[in-house]
Amino acid sequence: MTRIAFTLIGGKTWTGGYNYLLNLLRVITQRQPGVLHPVLFFGTDVDPQDATPFQSIDGVEIITSPHMNGARRNASLLRSLVLGADPATRRMFHEHGIEVVFENAQFHGARLGIPAIAWIPDFQHRELPHLFSRAAWWKRELGFRAQIAAGRTIMLSSHDARAACERHYPSTVGRTHVVRFAVPSERRPDAAEVHRVRESHGLPERYFYLPNQFWQHKNHLLVIDALALLKQGHPDIVVAASGKQLDPYKPGHFQRILSRLAAADLKDQFRMLGLIPYEHIAPLMVGSVGVLNPSLFEGWSTTVEEARALKVPMVLSDLPVHKEQAEGIARFFDRTSARSLADALRHAWLDQSSPAADLAALPPSTPDPVKRFADDFVDLVQRVACVHS
Repeated sequence: MTRIAFTLIGGKTWTGGYNYLLNLLRVITQRQPGVLHPVLFFGTDVDPQDATPFQSIDGVEIITSPHMNGARRNASLLRSLVLGADPATRRMFHEHGIEVVFENAQFHGARLGIPAIAWIPDFQHRELPHLFSRAAWWKRELGFRAQIAAGRTIMLSSHDARAACERHYPSTVGRTHVVRFAVPSERRPDAAEVHRVRESHGLPERYFYLPNQFWQHKNHLLVIDALALLKQGHPDIVVAASGKQLDPYKPGHFQRILSRLAAADLKDQFRMLGLIPYEHIAPLMVGSVGVLNPSLFEGWSTTVEEARALKVPMVLSDLPVHKEQAEGIARFFDRTSARSLADALRHAWLDQSSPAADLAALPPSTPDPVKRFADDFVDLVQRVACVHS
């Protein structure tokens, strides 16, 4: 088995990265058991609540070390940039027999001595630079440039991201690989569970569900504007939105949402649920008229993958990556037009031809996207290990 090192991705500020890593490790250990040996390195400062889900995955070895503590992160990065590697990290990887390293935002240096795969989720700072401060833009940019200059194999989650990568960083041509992630379909919540969760959030029987963080690029303001257009003819249309109510790059953005909501008097039509237990997401999806993702930018949407796995109708912005994920199984609207979104919501609300119950009866997707995810990731790791052996 190829021993591949992982470090914790995301957390409180980026739950998408955390859930991606959790899902990746579950998929490769369940769908390709005995092929890779994932070794997950935690700092001693990791919240036990964050560690527990990983500890329950059979086949994942967990190493806890103060070398991975957050307090060392900047110093470790500086050593990696200046010396080519942080000696303590390199020694730790060698001591544990690591053959391949999976990197995200934590660069381990050009002279690490172990082949590395750099997963770059998206190029939002390049596509929507106005959403970043100058410091935040350069922090992302320099990190990407360091990984690219170090000769990393670049892993991307969509063909759309691959095209953006090779357009912005031409030296990556020939080194990019698409591994489209997928979410395993779990037990579909039954009617009683859907009813219980819906009631716990005080939602009506019919609603659209929008499970996105309240970041500026997630485009919640367009939803409010669309609901304002619908208020006269369809005041019964409700959108329930869950997610962390803070944009780390634009701290004042959530207040703008509240102000727009108050001015439009739409508190009954746009319900904000805040952060909810993860286990509530599937029941809320299944109980909805459809899952809504109005985003202005995505690398590969987890929301779409979860809705597709549960066979829930979707209303999606017209991003190329959304069409790559859900062409033929979702309604699309112009992501810059409140009128276009209002029309899509109205048609979905009135259209009873494809309710969730009918979608649930459809046969499994062919080919299985989860199997493809596992196969493509394992294939990439083995190729990287083989080339450098």
